[in-house]
Amino acid sequence: MVMELEYDRSLYGKEHEAGPFEVTKEMIQAFSQSIGETGAVFNDESAAQTAGYRGVVAPPTLCTLYVRRVELPDINLNFGKTRFHAGQRVQSKAPIVAGDFLTASSHLKEVYPKTGRSGTMVFIVWETTFRNQDGVVVADVQESYAARE
Repeated sequence: MVMELEYDRSLYGKEHEAGPFEVTKEMIQAFSQSIGETGAVFNDESAAQTAGYRGVVAPPTLCTLYVRRVELPDINLNFGKTRFHAGQRVQSKAPIVAGDFLTASSHLKEVYPKTGRSGTMVFIVWETTFRNQDGVVVADVQESYAARE
């Protein structure tokens, strides 16, 4: 039996944009410290420059700080009463460096039901692409949210 979900399907193909977000050396160093990243290119500007970068390099997950700044619409899912964050995947595409300005573009990727031991849940998946000031894609972030009865 296939479950027919009620939600706003017109959101497919619509991009929701945010930014630009300035990436500073201080922000990268604070983020690196908070996640325990001790690599020289993430913490020391001269080490990053020696390695061929313009400045301090951000850990690939830095863009997760910006993903929440994209205002996403309610898909008006007619299912369940409880909603929660169900996971996140970051795919790094190119280095993010101090001095970059990032823009974000999010779209609804998929909505699907899944039944397990605890019952049926519906997953809502958004994908956000981050680009730097040169238009280079630096990361893709996929976030899943779940709704349960």
